Amino acid sequence: MLWQKHHSLFFVLCQMWGRIFLSSKVLNRFFFTWGQRYLFTMQLKTKEFESLFTDGLNSLADVFKKHQFELRIAGGAVRDLLSGKRPEDVDFATTATPEEMKHMFSAAGIRMINNKGEKHGTITARLHTENFEVTTLRVDVLTDGRHAEVEFTTDWQKDAERRDLTINSMFLGLDGTLYDYFKGYEDLQNRKVRFVGNAALRIQEDYLRILRYFRFYGRIASEPGQHDTDTLEAIRENARGLAGISGERIWVELKKMLVGNHAAHLLELIYELDLAQYIGLPAGGSVEEMKRVCQRVQGSSPKPMTVLSALFRNLDDVERLDLRLKISREEKNLGFFLVKHRRDLIKSRDEHEVLKPYTDFITDCREPDAQSKVLELLKYQGEATLRVQLSHWSIPRFPVSGHDLRRLGITSGKEIGMTLQDLRDAWKKSSYQLNKEELLSTIHRP
Repeated sequence: MLWQKHHSLFFVLCQMWGRIFLSSKVLNRFFFTWGQRYLFTMQLKTKEFESLFTDGLNSLADVFKKHQFELRIAGGAVRDLLSGKRPEDVDFATTATPEEMKHMFSAAGIRMINNKGEKHGTITARLHTENFEVTTLRVDVLTDGRHAEVEFTTDWQKDAERRDLTINSMFLGLDGTLYDYFKGYEDLQNRKVRFVGNAALRIQEDYLRILRYFRFYGRIASEPGQHDTDTLEAIRENARGLAGISGERIWVELKKMLVGNHAAHLLELIYELDLAQYIGLPAGGSVEEMKRVCQRVQGSSPKPMTVLSALFRNLDDVERLDLRLKISREEKNLGFFLVKHRRDLIKSRDEHEVLKPYTDFITDCREPDAQSKVLELLKYQGEATLRVQLSHWSIPRFPVSGHDLRRLGITSGKEIGMTLQDLRDAWKKSSYQLNKEELLSTIHRP
């Protein structure tokens, strides 16, 4: 108890000293180690941070201040703010328990919604048309690699310790003070992705963290291949744990990785570390083809399936992926389309009609999403110029109908169908220029 008292006094005095003597855009930086404890602080004042202070957040802060509970921004929002980005979602952490939050929100007449997260410490409050998710500091007392039983705490470092990556383990006070217990700020500055503490232990708490590591590597790291050897070994040794993770959760992380930086490197690494078999990717996937496609799609904002389909050798690979990951029907159909047509639906050798095979396919297909699929195919094939042209092309309307043929005395359904197909072929050959009268005039009847 005496050590704790002196430690707290020392911490307060050092913070006061830092605020008094250090000033700049980053007003203060301070860190110390005391036994196993480490803390780095600095003051953040940016327009992105200040823009968060809406009427709703100010009201929320007043409630916690009135009841003398700490409230800080947590996790990914802190990382984004330190990177100069305004976060899309902001999560909050507090020393108040869920029961204490419910009591003070009720006393203030604040509406609470969605109580599904309460057992994990999360209360969602609605203030001034905004929803705020606030979670009690917690530690994992029992995990099975998928789910965790938690225990509430008031120790900020213990909560940070249970998080996955150092860059996601920081907190930001509403006064702009950064609290960093695991050198996350330093890693962010150096564009380095590390697990908090022991990589194997963090992974075993939730095996999905393997894919989160890859996803954030693609988001943060400046170059491929700059991994700690121990981290990769921990991933390899725990690869089998991914077999117990739901396909839906895997697909969420995998999709984000596929459209991030270094996708080719990370997919190759997934095969090298023997992860593919546990996440639905084909055994012996076409890694070299995938590398080529990743080069082609740069700067074109491809859909995740456009990149992933390069690994597939046949349609059965798409089926197996769907069985494991439960992808959407749209994603599955796109995978089928790309695998089926990536070799045979190609540009014309006629330099005046290079786009025609694609436009003919779209008009013949007569499906509402045919053009979007062909655009993804052009990304896959690296046809940037054709993709721009097709994006500005509107599907023309075939000007002849069966009713027009009946007016000419053609009544047989079979004959109507054959005639319409002949007219459609002539219309396509004219690059969709022939009008109704011109097409009908080509009909010769005995």
